[in-house]
Amino acid sequence: MGGSRVGFDEEWAQLRAEAAGRAASAPAVVPVAGSDPVTDARDTALERLADFRGRLVLVPFDERGGLWTAALGGLDWICAFTGEETLARFAEARGEAGREWPYRIVVGARLLDEVVPALDFPCGVALDAAGPDGMVFPPVRGIVPDAAALDGKAAA
Repeated sequence: MGGSRVGFDEEWAQLRAEAAGRAASAPAVVPVAGSDPVTDARDTALERLADFRGRLVLVPFDERGGLWTAALGGLDWICAFTGEETLARFAEARGEAGREWPYRIVVGARLLDEVVPALDFPCGVALDAAGPDGMVFPPVRGIVPDAAALDGKAAA
């Protein structure tokens, strides 16, 4: 990144654009006869959510000792990483590879079911934000408890 500091929004947009470029140049996948793209996409999303819920992730601490969050798209996101390598890639992308990044290991389900609802602001989880396989789990029904979901009972 040439030593210039960019914000989380810019980093995420750049990384997603790079991933989209790689996906566009990948060989086309021939759809299976009778498959529905919407159903396939929903199934894939549910599989990724289930994988995240059962996964141990690293969540770095901020300078105040809380879970590290970043603003993106008008929401705050807890940044979680699948391993020290992905956390290191994120630190490098931020130009902060030289500093210590203390973290806590948390089960993904605990982040979604306990941590997000305990916050006094809407918050999702960004997984592996500096990687090509990054994902976001927004605070919506089906991902977080309804009371913490932007489209849940508390939002009505």
